[in-house]
Amino acid sequence: MTVHELIEQTGYEPLLLSDGDREVTGGYAGDLLSWVMGRAESGDCWVTIMSNVNVAAVGQLTDCACIVFSEGVRPDEPVIAAAKLHGLNLLMTEKSTFEVCAEVGALLG
Repeated sequence: MTVHELIEQTGYEPLLLSDGDREVTGGYAGDLLSWVMGRAESGDCWVTIMSNVNVAAVGQLTDCACIVFSEGVRPDEPVIAAAKLHGLNLLMTEKSTFEVCAEVGALLG
């Protein structure tokens, strides 16, 4: 499933699409950035409520397919600018982290 397909099937709001054709191959949910760095994998859909600029650095380090800000969290412009610099895909939703994880998990099978 691509990031574009994920958006189509879930209704998540795209905040930045650097590569909407990027393949989503797994998922990870976490807010402790050092923990995410050691556990998220390339191609993951990373679900978080963290919205500081370090999210972009962790997204780049883990090579995640997209970052989904759940619970209505909307990152500010410096986060979006850093994500753009790193070629990341940022999405957001009002849904809870649990709901997002359940949706993405079901879509990935």
